[in-house]
Amino acid sequence: MSISLKTVALPDFGMPGEKPLVPQATYEARAKAAYAAAGCDWLAVYSDREHFGNIAFLTGFEPRFEEAFMLLGPGDRRVLLTGNESESYAPLARLPGLEVMVSQSLSLMGQDRSRHPRFAQRLQDAGIKAGDRVGLIGWKYLEAFEDDAAETGFFVPAAYTQAFLRVVGNAGEVCDRTRVLMHAETGLASSLDVDQIAQFEWAATRCSLATWRIVSGVTAGETEFDAVSRMGYAGDALNVHTMFASASVGEPVIGLRSATSRKLSKGDGVTTAVGLWGALSSRAGLLDDGNDEFLEIAKGYFRGLISWYETAAIGVAGGVLHDAVVAKLGEAGLQSALNPGHLGGFEEWTNTPVRPGSTEKIRSGMVFQVDVIPTPVPTGWALNCEDVVVFADEALRAELAAKYPEAAARIEGRRAFVKNSLGVDIKPEILPLSSTPLYLPPFWLRSDTVLVRD
Repeated sequence: MSISLKTVALPDFGMPGEKPLVPQATYEARAKAAYAAAGCDWLAVYSDREHFGNIAFLTGFEPRFEEAFMLLGPGDRRVLLTGNESESYAPLARLPGLEVMVSQSLSLMGQDRSRHPRFAQRLQDAGIKAGDRVGLIGWKYLEAFEDDAAETGFFVPAAYTQAFLRVVGNAGEVCDRTRVLMHAETGLASSLDVDQIAQFEWAATRCSLATWRIVSGVTAGETEFDAVSRMGYAGDALNVHTMFASASVGEPVIGLRSATSRKLSKGDGVTTAVGLWGALSSRAGLLDDGNDEFLEIAKGYFRGLISWYETAAIGVAGGVLHDAVVAKLGEAGLQSALNPGHLGGFEEWTNTPVRPGSTEKIRSGMVFQVDVIPTPVPTGWALNCEDVVVFADEALRAELAAKYPEAAARIEGRRAFVKNSLGVDIKPEILPLSSTPLYLPPFWLRSDTVLVRD
């Protein structure tokens, strides 16, 4: 596979207009499906400021500053438990029939707890009683090989878990049901509907262009803060802190850190990432206009990215995709630092079927971060190209085109660009949501000179 550097202008694929909204009926269907799949009297979904994806998926609400629970019970009972500050924010929830109840134990310390200080009492007020079976959904779950009692390894604070246990008593049961939403293949939140996909395409367009404004505008002599200021942040909800890091040769590039006042110099390793609800875009390279040794590493990495797009497809097992990418990277002496690709959404990383030996398959509706981080690269250098795609079968593609024709047109423009300008013919079911699809400049001082397949 021959790879070369070529000057390729990034097209204007168009800007999305108003952010698409997920209809109330969709939240209704999600809640009903989750409750049915849990097979319990009650389903309790935990969330906090960092781990909010599950409750956002089911209700359109996510807590600010504090914690929250959503309770789904018999007879379509729907209760949102919030702390003091989220009570006034709760009307943003779009799930029909949702009752809001304040439980002040969910509030931050030092705030008033005089109205409803006991969490267990609020569970009873909602309708949970002795003998009930409650399924808890936390922010992740244990696999069987991690613990002998994985089914009771709740990723929910113990203070709340013990309250559920006390309320249901010895005749009841509390069990983990996180897989209902978060399993890498069958989780309800792992495969999305057309409205959610359109909303995430809106986010992916904005965050990829914000990232590109950083990369294409950076200059030697300015600070990291100066570089990031070009992103044009417009107040979008973030799914991760904005990242920018740089370092000289021989010093590590700490990719997860935020920008500092460090001044950039020619030859530095540089990396940046912007993440919004539903999407993240990242690029890393050299703040330079050329370097033959680095270029060879970048070509090997680009071949690994191409292998991802050539192998990934609906019905392909995650282990097959993992092995294909790892093998191609290995030909260049590289490895994947983490899993080569993972599911995204409201939170940057939820789960992934792409693991060694995984038989979990890619499904239509899955939103993927093509997140292949190469290692090892020499200390002081950085290399990455991360964007968002969604897998969509023919029926889902037709629905997207009918309901969101402008988004579908942007996606088709990106597909044509990847094929005709970058030389990579991706499958019809892979829809690039990012407006910088597979667009990798190894040298940021020549940002319109990118890797292409000859």
